[in-house]
Amino acid sequence: MSRVFIIASSPLPRAGLEELLKSRGVKVVGGAASLEEAETRLLDADAGVVLIHAANGEPEQFVHAAVESGLASEFAVILLADNLHRASSAAALCAGVRAVLPSDVSPEQLVAALEAAAAGLVVLHPTDVGAAYLAPAPAGPPLAELAEPLTRRELEVLQMLAAGLGNKEIAARLEISEHTVKFHVASILGKLGAESRTEAVSLGIRRGLVLL
Repeated sequence: MSRVFIIASSPLPRAGLEELLKSRGVKVVGGAASLEEAETRLLDADAGVVLIHAANGEPEQFVHAAVESGLASEFAVILLADNLHRASSAAALCAGVRAVLPSDVSPEQLVAALEAAAAGLVVLHPTDVGAAYLAPAPAGPPLAELAEPLTRRELEVLQMLAAGLGNKEIAARLEISEHTVKFHVASILGKLGAESRTEAVSLGIRRGLVLL
């Protein structure tokens, strides 16, 4: 079992999750009350999976912040979030998050999700499976022609971003450095006019640049 780091703004759910995981033989290597605090503590935690509890308060904002933090490109991330819009769940998965689950998921399901995430798999809760395959993508306004088309390599990187791969995984598959991957991602964002990896994937899908 991978080593798990827990992020939860409230100490009660954080302590509850830690006790639950430890009772099932899962190694908890640390915790934090915020994404900012986690950035420092994760450096020394040697974590494999980051479990983020975003069930209280405003989960949409918390999930958006988690996606934009880039944690999913460095760790296997699982989000626990209630009443989350399907679009937010889809955006999180596109950004590399391994699972978006409700906070009342059973202990057995949570441990199974942790194991799957550590193995590089994406986990869908049963209630989200139909939506993931059947929900139509929003049409949106017509897109102007790109001033500069994506190169073959950039298209490969964009496809891997859509598959939820992080920079390390992309670098390994393409046999290039992480620095080069970051360069390609920055170029993709610039050419598509996107502000984030998630938006780049969304625009890539609308332009027919990403194979689903």
